[in-house]
Amino acid sequence: MPLVRQAEEAAPKPSRTRPGRRRALGSYATGRGTGRVRRALVCALAAALLSGCAQSVDPIERMGRKAAQKVRHHAAAGRADAAGGPGVPGAPGAPARATTVPPVDAHRRWGLAAPLAPAPAPPARRIVRPRTRGTLPRVVGRVPTRDKVVFLVLDENADEDPRFVDLVRDLRLPVSVFLTRAVAGPGRDGFGRLRALGAGIGNRTLTHPFLPGLGHVGQHAEICGQQERLKDRFGVAPRLLRPPYDAYDAETLRAAGDCGIDAIVLGRPVADTGRLRPGDIVPAEAHGGTTLTEVTVRLLRRVQGQGLTVGRLEDYL
Repeated sequence: MPLVRQAEEAAPKPSRTRPGRRRALGSYATGRGTGRVRRALVCALAAALLSGCAQSVDPIERMGRKAAQKVRHHAAAGRADAAGGPGVPGAPGAPARATTVPPVDAHRRWGLAAPLAPAPAPPARRIVRPRTRGTLPRVVGRVPTRDKVVFLVLDENADEDPRFVDLVRDLRLPVSVFLTRAVAGPGRDGFGRLRALGAGIGNRTLTHPFLPGLGHVGQHAEICGQQERLKDRFGVAPRLLRPPYDAYDAETLRAAGDCGIDAIVLGRPVADTGRLRPGDIVPAEAHGGTTLTEVTVRLLRRVQGQGLTVGRLEDYL
């Protein structure tokens, strides 16, 4: 190293003259002492240089550690994003739900005077629980509850009105859709969008027949066949059956039980002047040239006017 050579040159060198034995011995002793000093200086300078080199690496090492920490941080954030962790929009939500609180002014967009009141917390235990082996499904025309809620049920025409999905999304409206075979295929994307917004999916049979006229074998084929189709499409077989025309008989109960149905749901059509009751299961159906969105908004005004709100049927059944 240059500094080492400079130190060696600067260090005093022993005398090379020999005038006499005593002078030679003195010079020899001095030379030995000077050599020790020179070696000490060289070692000290070498140690200082090595120490300086080691310190010069520290910033690079520190930068390396910081870079490694950033890499670990981004990798952890990526894992959290993939798992739907904090800060990820829509991390809800199987069906996915970004939030349960609607936008502040959403009700005005749909012609409501006030926001729809949130539904109360669902009961700790469902009123209709999974059946035990050998028992028949329960028939439910009205949910026995003191909660001030009604339940909206829809049929296979729910996706014909393109604005209806927007209504459900904006108001965070709980609905249950009962489907037949023709509309359970992948070509009807509206039902997939409703499902993603939290809508419940129920069985409406394969071909929408009058079930009591089919006998056990025919009813079994209608109900079980649609159970399989809905399971293939949405990943879960429904627990609820809404028979076409609200018509059923003893064979319907037997066939539904064989197909894994826990409850048969009957709707209660309510006239525009009718009084709603807590626990009512209300079909929302477009008729007379009106759209499903218009019918639903009109129904929601009545629900609000009577001090009620809308609950999710599957939370109770």
